[in-house]
Amino acid sequence: MANKELTFGEEDFIVSKTDLNGKITYGNALFIQISGYDELELIDRPHNILRHEDMPAIIFKLLWSRIKAGKEIFAYVKNKTKEGDYYWVFAHVTPSFDANRAISNYHSVRRKPTEKALNTIRPLYTTLLQKEKSGGVNASEAFLNQLLQEKGITYDEFILTL
Repeated sequence: MANKELTFGEEDFIVSKTDLNGKITYGNALFIQISGYDELELIDRPHNILRHEDMPAIIFKLLWSRIKAGKEIFAYVKNKTKEGDYYWVFAHVTPSFDANRAISNYHSVRRKPTEKALNTIRPLYTTLLQKEKSGGVNASEAFLNQLLQEKGITYDEFILTL
């Protein structure tokens, strides 16, 4: 039955690596298992094969701008499995660098998010999606920036205190 929420243990980590274009080059056993795909179905495929339609585009815009600039980012992400089920992760995405300090690939380590954090993230993402449907990514970005400004905190402070 599709659209069922999957979970994993608090001590477990989902790990993957992608090339500079977001194509999967590595996934640990839990990544492969929870995705529902075979390893060969994942390798060299775009990571957004797992993108759930409930995810606001602004989160990925922010993620990509950060990692392409050589910076890390933390984000809550709802992923979709091959069968149409879903799972939430708290992702830490970082660029990896070669000997010349050029970005060589991206590395993501995901852990199970807390229910407390998801109680904030779910309604926020619903609102961001509504803003995107009516006014595009710029509208959701403006909303997110206004929210952070009202709270007097940065995106990182907001995410890391949930």
